[in-house]
Amino acid sequence: MRRHGDTYWGLWRALIRPGETFDRTTIQSWTAGRRAPRSSKSFEMLSRIEDRYRLPTGHFRTLLPHPARAVTGHKLVGIAPAEQRRLAWHLPDDFNNRPARERREIVEWVRTHIITGSTEYRRFQAQAMKHRYAVRFPAITGRKRSPKPAPEVMADEDPEALSAAYDAPSRLNDEMQRLVSFKTATLTEIGYQRNGVWGEETSSQKIEHLGLMFGALAATPKGVIAGFGVPLAHLTFGLLVFPTIWDWYVQWRERRRGFYTRWEVDMLRLGVALTRADTGWIRQMPHLADRLRPIPNLVSEADIERVQSDWSAACDAMYAHGTARAKEVERVAQVHRDPFEPVLPILEADSPVTEYRKITEEILRTLPDERRYPRQAAEAVRSFLILRLGLHLGLRQKNLRQLMLCPRGQNPRTERQLETMRRGELRWSDRADGWEVLIPAAAFKNAGSSFFAGRPFRLVLPDLGDLYRYLDAYVRTHRHALLADAPDPGTLFVKTIKVSSRDASYDQNTFYEAWRLAIQRYGIWNPYTGRGVITGLLPHGPHNVRDVIATHILKQTGSYEQASYAIQDTPEVVAKHYGRFLPQDKAALAADILNRVWLAA
Repeated sequence: MRRHGDTYWGLWRALIRPGETFDRTTIQSWTAGRRAPRSSKSFEMLSRIEDRYRLPTGHFRTLLPHPARAVTGHKLVGIAPAEQRRLAWHLPDDFNNRPARERREIVEWVRTHIITGSTEYRRFQAQAMKHRYAVRFPAITGRKRSPKPAPEVMADEDPEALSAAYDAPSRLNDEMQRLVSFKTATLTEIGYQRNGVWGEETSSQKIEHLGLMFGALAATPKGVIAGFGVPLAHLTFGLLVFPTIWDWYVQWRERRRGFYTRWEVDMLRLGVALTRADTGWIRQMPHLADRLRPIPNLVSEADIERVQSDWSAACDAMYAHGTARAKEVERVAQVHRDPFEPVLPILEADSPVTEYRKITEEILRTLPDERRYPRQAAEAVRSFLILRLGLHLGLRQKNLRQLMLCPRGQNPRTERQLETMRRGELRWSDRADGWEVLIPAAAFKNAGSSFFAGRPFRLVLPDLGDLYRYLDAYVRTHRHALLADAPDPGTLFVKTIKVSSRDASYDQNTFYEAWRLAIQRYGIWNPYTGRGVITGLLPHGPHNVRDVIATHILKQTGSYEQASYAIQDTPEVVAKHYGRFLPQDKAALAADILNRVWLAA
């Protein structure tokens, strides 16, 4: 402005057009550093200033304290505010100036390729998630209770209102509590027997899956869910002793999706386990028969009398039926999705880890100024570290998510303490002069595999690619910015504390979403904004990074054994899951060895 002899008033008059209401003091606040452009209109004005002063397009964008910041002020007519916020990050700065047809095209592209992902399965999931039907157990899971009381009889209510999740009635909740306690307690109650113990993840999964089954039974047949309309008050685990209940449910899922999958097989085997002689929980709970009520066209009064007269025989019948049904469904079950599809552009590259690393570099390239945007900077650094540690460690989601933190200068937990907690820890090692990850074997899903042989997982992180710089900054500053004044769960990775939530701990779902969000913002190439780094990449979760690591090592070495070391598994598992990426590369590796003979000659 000084070079061109412009005043704030003169520059504003040169930029403004008839009918526009852009505040002239905004330019002054920009130059003073009090504010930074963030709206669509502001970015348009920056573009006009660039034209006026003959500066390169995007000159000012590179100087912003938050170069990747989602802007506001987009013309998104007919789109709910929540979806507008999700879309905003992925829309170009000049979105409002583009023709209406092009704006619709951009929104649809973002929805398809970034927000949901374009696989067939993801489209089914996105559609199915619009219509909830589960029975929830907040008293057990710790999740927030539904503010809306559940109706006594769901079948008689408004079908649209019943496309929702409801809290379990007290009796059903008590039954679920007893089952979970039976399968997770250190010692069984006297007089009871069990076969196997559920860990935290398995327990959470079974609660969710059984909640879906009860929810389908309770949902009205008149609505989009097309359930059976069983009154909530009549739901009980005693119903799971009837083969007709299971047959209806697995066929209902098949009709809903269009085919059977391993999911139905696993559910049937759960029913088999619950009714198994001697160790099945339902088998050892004959009083459940007293809670049964007839369900027209599904469970008759005579069926209930038969079950009540001989509970063991009823469990035997369900055990035999469930075992046979599981085998039948397994024969026709289809693989509903290719687990590698979201990351295929990376897996097909010569160096998959190099490709994935580009995402972490993009995060750093667009890192906001922490002085102006401390929380946004903290979130970006957290995303960077989640992905970088995932690439270095190859851990399953649970082990990475539950990793505890011991800052420099503090005494780390002992291996015995970590074994009791079934968690690992990131701590500073004076011996190795570096950040070390120690995870006891007991914390792993496959703790009994030959990979561990009872020994812990121990790895010193390499100080490469600014890893230590950002890790130290995260532990020292960014992590506290995320926590604010909320209780510290002690884990390395914590959620951003907001008004609506004071719990900083990640669970399986929120950690998955955090990873997925990082991929959406920094990984997927967006031709409309120029952000993102990998064309054809789709949203995905933390498990896919294990695919990247294993495939990378396979391609570089041709060794299933070495690939298994990187993901804490066995060569047999690696060969089964990742062999498809090897044949052509294995031949090339062999040819390279033979070609050296001719080169030497």
